[in-house]
Amino acid sequence: MTQTNNRFFDEIGRLMNDAAGAAQGVKREFDTVMRTQAEKFLRDMDLVKREEFEAVKDMVRLAREENEALKARITALEARLATPPASS
Repeated sequence: MTQTNNRFFDEIGRLMNDAAGAAQGVKREFDTVMRTQAEKFLRDMDLVKREEFEAVKDMVRLAREENEALKARITALEARLATPPASS
């Protein structure tokens, strides 16, 4: 009887071990499919990468600063043109 019980438990243990291995395989497959689908979804959405966004943001900041400097120069030139020259 002892040998029968051990054999039964050995078979149950092997079955559980196989089930755990199969579950891990299913999880890996699920993760792979989900990752692939998420990457495809993001590619299809035509999203901008973070590095590209930061580069454009810096370009806009520099253009805005240059625009402000040019506005100040134009205002100064207009002010100089508006005042009549002093006659001697």
